[in-house]
Amino acid sequence: MKRICILGSTGSIGTQALDVIEEHSDLYEAYVLTAYNNTDLIIKQARKFKPEAVVIANENNYNTVKEALSDLPIKVYAGKKALCDVVQDQNVDIVLASMVGFAGLEPTIAAIKAKKTIALANKETLVVAGDLITKLATEYQVPILPVDSEHSAIFQCLEPGNKIDKILLTCSGGPFRKFNKEQLKTVTKADALAHPTWNMGAKITIDSATLMNKGFEVIEAKWLFGVTPDKIQVVVHPQSVIHSAVQFEDGAVKAQLGVPDMRLPIQYAFSYPKRLTLSGNRLDLFQTRDLTFEEPDTDRFPCLALAYEALHQGGNMPCIVNAANEIVNRAFIEDKIPYTRISEVIEETMKKIAYSTDNSLEAYLNTDKEARAYAASII
Repeated sequence: MKRICILGSTGSIGTQALDVIEEHSDLYEAYVLTAYNNTDLIIKQARKFKPEAVVIANENNYNTVKEALSDLPIKVYAGKKALCDVVQDQNVDIVLASMVGFAGLEPTIAAIKAKKTIALANKETLVVAGDLITKLATEYQVPILPVDSEHSAIFQCLEPGNKIDKILLTCSGGPFRKFNKEQLKTVTKADALAHPTWNMGAKITIDSATLMNKGFEVIEAKWLFGVTPDKIQVVVHPQSVIHSAVQFEDGAVKAQLGVPDMRLPIQYAFSYPKRLTLSGNRLDLFQTRDLTFEEPDTDRFPCLALAYEALHQGGNMPCIVNAANEIVNRAFIEDKIPYTRISEVIEETMKKIAYSTDNSLEAYLNTDKEARAYAASII
């Protein structure tokens, strides 16, 4: 029985992870559940799965959760520090890092230092501090298993001993794939949240609409698979059937195909190297019809180019990009800025915040704080 700590159990990844745990209750246990603010759902989850502990990061909601679970032998904690504490529980086997954004960095570091297997769905952890995270993972001999559908696909395609020549990172293109620049000036958050193939949380859905999500995945792929940026090619594939592919030195290309269902990569991270049965839809090639591929347009979607630029510069530049992106993402959702202003604010922030090669946690925390403040000040 593997005991799993889910950082972000009320989000899209967290809820689907609980589906996997429920389907294989003989193999997995939801040992710790955490959320930031969604008290109703985490109370419901806790009553169903009866974890050892629950953490509500927003301390203002502690009493609500504590009282709702008072009739059950479940420990209830609150605050950001509690997130770092629970991942170190000696009984936890796997930590599913599925919190959204920069907030997932410190709990993931704490889990690595506690030598827990990391199922990584929080791409910002590697975007912000890829050099630090990979160094710690090596030092503590901790496996980092990718949960993002694209990175899981790449991981499933790898062949031990055979060198990667190129990573083909697929991208749906988002809801605005066919929009011109004039049309992009007037798109709304409702338009951006209508993703054509995937059902995800609001933050990542907006990032998908700007292609910043794909830019972050490029950075993540660099750290996960040890390749240089020039060996990571983004391929727009609107059908989202091929989740990504690997080209080897002899020219052979191996791809992983499937329906758009995040439960598969979540389960594979839990069960690796074994595969387990999984209920749900199956890919039917007779119904798949056309598979098409396009080059991404960084003129219409400059966020992708900014992510590549940050990766090439290295140092704290990806951290700056992530911080500014979290600010503009929220501002767009709150109708404070138009869609086209998103990339502009990020680029302005990249130019303003001091560049540094200090890869300590303290340096990343300071960079994040400075970049957020500046991005917010120019909105």
